[in-house]
Amino acid sequence: MSEYGTVGGVPVTDADVAAMVANAEAGFPGVTMRRDRPGRPLLGTGPSRTVAVRLDPELAAALATRQRESGLTTSELIREALSAYLAA
Repeated sequence: MSEYGTVGGVPVTDADVAAMVANAEAGFPGVTMRRDRPGRPLLGTGPSRTVAVRLDPELAAALATRQRESGLTTSELIREALSAYLAA
């Protein structure tokens, strides 16, 4: 009997692999596959770009406070602030 590692601490055996193969060959019965675009939704008309920004501790703390108060994500807050600044 071969062992292929563990999942959640439980060994994966030949029988497990055979069951997974049979399930795949049967078309994953009972599973609803996503039909929409995989991954994160687009922001705008094309792929997004990640930009790293260094913040001093005071600015990072102020951003975290505003994020908690607003319920928006940090990225959403930064995008909104940058958009407002560039539009001014």
